[in-house]
Parts: sequence; structure tokens; C-alpha cells
Amino acid sequence: MPTALVTGASRGLGAVFAARLARDGHDLVLVARDGRGLERVAAAARGCGVAVEVVVADLTDERGLVAVARRLGDRSRPVDLLVNNAGVEGEGAFAVADVAELQSEVDTNITAVMRLTRAALPGMTARGRGGVINVASFAGYLAGPGNAYSATKAWVLAFTDTVAASLSGTGVGMVALCAGRMRTGKHPVPEGASGLWLDPEAVVEACLVDLGRGRTLCVPGWRYRAVVDVLELPRRTLRALARLAGRGREQVPPAPARIPHLQAA
Repeated sequence: MPTALVTGASRGLGAVFAARLARDGHDLVLVARDGRGLERVAAAARGCGVAVEVVVADLTDERGLVAVARRLGDRSRPVDLLVNNAGVEGEGAFAVADVAELQSEVDTNITAVMRLTRAALPGMTARGRGGVINVASFAGYLAGPGNAYSATKAWVLAFTDTVAASLSGTGVGMVALCAGRMRTGKHPVPEGASGLWLDPEAVVEACLVDLGRGRTLCVPGWRYRAVVDVLELPRRTLRALARLAGRGREQVPPAPARIPHLQAA
């Protein structure tokens, strides 16, 4: 069976990814700091008849990060899909925010994504198949006032765009999931704004479909997608001009990524 490693899998969107991938027949490696939450998600996944490993690790701690990176790099137990879902969002204005909390945002939302992706890609490209999902955010495009969260998610979008361009023809895909607010229970849904809040199961479905089709950006929800389409237009135009000049990042049209159980219909 294919194997997927999901970070931040103890609750929220990570738990939804784990449940969906288990139903699709993926063995799982679930990573988070909350051991009790991981065991709860793992028990539900095992009910689908898949094997589940639980790795309790803090990705802001070097020892935890190294342990997960080693698991991703273990060629004897290949990981076919990496879901970089773990993320933290601080509170309060940047100028008065606790420096340790700001550093935790950077360590989780940037450093861990970079290190784990770097650990996973060599094995995937050697096998000629695999995929990476980087959970970004709509906030990466339209930052609100406050902490460093929006800046870290903008980095995830740029990182995915850059690395995905180097994977053309390898059989490995990478997609940034740019989602707006979701009904995960983490935040209360304001009255009158329910149309802007997305169903997490639908978000996961859209992301897996887009990854299987070889896309590098997934924006669930038509309202969010309409805004991002406008914001992305200048970059798409520049890429098209670069290709015409023979200096594009995708001079040869990319083949769809080869990801077991995620092939496009």
C-alpha cells in the first residue's frame, strides 16, 4: 500500500487528511505533539484496515524534526505522500508579540516545511513517483495586520512554486493548498459570514484532485479562487512570456505526478 506522512495530524485539517487518506487505502505516519490526539486519529484510521505509525514530535525542536526527517528518508519504508500540514498562528500585533512565539511560527510554518520536503524528495524522485502537499493559507495573499503568520504562509506559496518547477518530468508533484477559513472547530463562525467558511472534507478532496492532476496551487471555494485568480494573473503572464523566450521554468509541459491512489480520473 502507498504510505502518507501527515504532520499536525492530531486535530483539525490534519485529522481530516488522515481520515480521507486512510479511506483511500494509504498506510499512515501521523505526526504531532499531542500524543493522545494522535492515538484517537490513528484508531479511527486503523478501522479502515490500514497500518498506522504514530510519531509524537515537536517540529520546533531539532530532535523531533530530525526524527521525522529520518523517517521520510528511510528508503526501506518509502513515503509516497508528504502532507506538511502542521502550522501555528500567534496572536497580537507583531511589535508587542512574544519573540519566542514569533520564532515558533517561523520554525513550524517555514523551517519544518523546508526540512521535511528536503528529506522526502530524494527518495520520491529516485522512485519516479510521489507528492508533497504544503498547507498554505489565503492569508499568504492578503495579509491582515498583526503577527508573522501571513508572512510565513506567503513563503509557503513561493517555496512550493519554486520547488515544483524543478520537479517537472520526475513523476513527483507538489501543490500548495491555499484555503480560507474552515469549519474545523478551531475558530467560531461569525454570524452572517458562513459563506466564507469552507468544509474541511471538501478542502481535502479539492487538494487531492488538484495534486493528482499535476497542479501546483489549489484554492478551494469559488470566492477565494476568484480573488486568487486576479492576484496570480501577473505571475502567470510573466511565466508565459518566459516560456516563449525559451527561459521558462517549464519549457517542456510537465507530466502528471505519479502518486498511487491519487491519479486523476
